[in-house]
Amino acid sequence: MTQAEANTGTSARPFSRRSMMAGAAAGLVPALAATFAGPPAAADPAGRPNPGDGNAAGRGGETRRITMYAEKLPGNMVGYGLAPGEATVPGPVLEMWEGDTLEIELVNTTDKRLSIHPHGVDYDVDSDGSPFNGSFNEPGETRTYVWRSHAPYRSGNQWVPGSAGYWHYHDHAMGTDHGTGGIKAGLYGALVVRRKGDVLPDRQFTVVFNDMTINNRVAPHAPMFEANLGERVEFIAIGHGNALHTFHLHAHRWAYNRTGILEGPNDPSQVIDNRDLNPGDSFGFQVLAGEMVGAGAWMYHCHVQFHSDGGMAGIFLVRNADGSMPDGAQEAIDRFQDHGSGGRTGHTTQND
Repeated sequence: MTQAEANTGTSARPFSRRSMMAGAAAGLVPALAATFAGPPAAADPAGRPNPGDGNAAGRGGETRRITMYAEKLPGNMVGYGLAPGEATVPGPVLEMWEGDTLEIELVNTTDKRLSIHPHGVDYDVDSDGSPFNGSFNEPGETRTYVWRSHAPYRSGNQWVPGSAGYWHYHDHAMGTDHGTGGIKAGLYGALVVRRKGDVLPDRQFTVVFNDMTINNRVAPHAPMFEANLGERVEFIAIGHGNALHTFHLHAHRWAYNRTGILEGPNDPSQVIDNRDLNPGDSFGFQVLAGEMVGAGAWMYHCHVQFHSDGGMAGIFLVRNADGSMPDGAQEAIDRFQDHGSGGRTGHTTQND
């Protein structure tokens, strides 16, 4: 696996090995001339057309068991993977339907203690993933973590919210009791909990603003994500580190709600194209690639100006509907290779 493969945060449906639900490898999206042709959309991330409604306490889904491996990667990075030798930064997208339980057997192949800690789901103290609760993997140790989810349910005269949302997971034990060393090295990934009836995407990308990097990389080597015109694309945005950021996607908008999709013409949700993305935060949304704006090379970046100037920027390449390169897109990608050079012209194409 190349370093580029370890940092794209890219997948297409049905999910490849980067995603827990179906397990196959994400395609490499190089910094130039990306070629990403994915299979058609799956009916459901778990292969179940009718996920359970849950019982009175919001449970009642399926239990899935997976094994994850924490492994060292080149460049002093560490990642999670679903098979030996397949760790990436970010780690695989893990998905559940509300009501499901996920049992994760984590194998620590490194010489450092580490763990896996989730946001947004239910777990006992022994699956907390923190040294505070004695929940972590020593070097070489294998440990099982159990995450549960639930649908909304009534408790007395009030409703308890369900687990559905765009969440994330990360180390909480390497370097310090808060996992500062593990997060810095790349031990993080996306966790999606879906509600029955949610619209599923054709392609799915994880974007992590980690201090002054995107997926532990900076422009012009930040990951390039791509889709064909009209495909439904899901972005999962996650914040880590010590810096405050905003996430902006050029030419595309989404609703400021749980899914990013309006429920109808009178849905009062604010429509945005820029949102705060600060440490520990996460959100997700879906867009139709190039809708109303066309195919082309569109930028995504942190809108804190000195952050974007310093390399927190990447490309969302929307190809033509037939997968061909749109006019002007390769030239824009070539220009991006001089990111941070002060806008010089006469560029030389740089490979990752």
